[in-house]
Amino acid sequence: MNDSLSYVMVTPYTIAKSRTGGVIARLLSQLDLELVGAQMIAPDAAFTKAYGNLLREQGAPLLPTYVEQKLFSQERAHRTLLLLFRGKDPCAKLSGIVGAIYSENRSVESIAGETIRDTYADLIVDHKDSQRVTYFEPAVLTPRNEKDCINELALIRDFLTNQPNLVSNIAYPDPSKIEKTLVILKPDNWAYASSKPGTIIDMFSRTGMRIVGMKVHQFTLEQALEFYGPVEAALKEKLAPIFGKKAAEVLEREFGIALSGEANRAITESFGREYARSQFRDIIEFMSGCRPGREHKEGRVKTLILVYEGENAVQKIRDVLGPTDPLKAPGGTIRREFGSNVMVNTAHASDSRESYAREQAIVRINENNFAALAGEYVAHG
Repeated sequence: MNDSLSYVMVTPYTIAKSRTGGVIARLLSQLDLELVGAQMIAPDAAFTKAYGNLLREQGAPLLPTYVEQKLFSQERAHRTLLLLFRGKDPCAKLSGIVGAIYSENRSVESIAGETIRDTYADLIVDHKDSQRVTYFEPAVLTPRNEKDCINELALIRDFLTNQPNLVSNIAYPDPSKIEKTLVILKPDNWAYASSKPGTIIDMFSRTGMRIVGMKVHQFTLEQALEFYGPVEAALKEKLAPIFGKKAAEVLEREFGIALSGEANRAITESFGREYARSQFRDIIEFMSGCRPGREHKEGRVKTLILVYEGENAVQKIRDVLGPTDPLKAPGGTIRREFGSNVMVNTAHASDSRESYAREQAIVRINENNFAALAGEYVAHG
């Protein structure tokens, strides 16, 4: 069986309650499917109506009305997250982990928490009239079969064609106080199926910042060199003296001589700087899967890019992330929890408004591969 695509839609309520990370953690850690696309959207009235009609044609209970009332209401679109997965039989696998919509009241003791809806969804009916639903929140939506998936992805593809990748659906009292900052969940988070990416997003949620953009991204060699270009000079400045000194100490010990100041400076300028350049090349290879100077230049490893928005977003996100060296990071920070060393330190975050402006341009934050992937699948489905 060839690989297929399916998607999960995370509802506005789930996002507003900062449950996005928990949902993603479940999906990534419990499935043998690959996350290949992610996009935050703000559905408009036309998309909401069309999506609700598709669900109604499928005979889905409760969901059409929910979609029509909650994805877009009172002339305002709400943030909604789309996650695209690839693998064998993704519709059945995603449906299984999402869980069913239960039509009856269940006692607390009967809820096992096995599925996403067990944990995050609610369905309450009138205790006197079991046919009357008084409250319904499905947490996430996903198609039950491939036919429905293709129809829904076709609608999503058409909607995304003219949509920006960054959602702007709220008017702030003082826009001048609002910052955006860019976060990258680095390749070490994607080496195997793990809840780590979702847990990291969950930790960032305590800042109160809003996720307004998300995409799966593979750095090309060119992008990685441009993105981390400023780091090269810093590495030479910091590492060259340290490792030049260490190399000199090894030579003195090995040959039993005392090197002159001139010799020490020469070793720093030669070996020390070469070591710093090697470390820079290691960073580029880690982030892109491509070694500078070698044939491969297209991205070969995965990252997830998020854009957070809010007052003092840059500093608040960096406070939760922690310093570059995980060993020096305070307890409770992301890098202390998940980082290994100064290179494999799990995530990146912009350090200023100026850095955000530079970085978002390099990773082309206004572009997203979700619509293209969905369109290709629909065309051949």
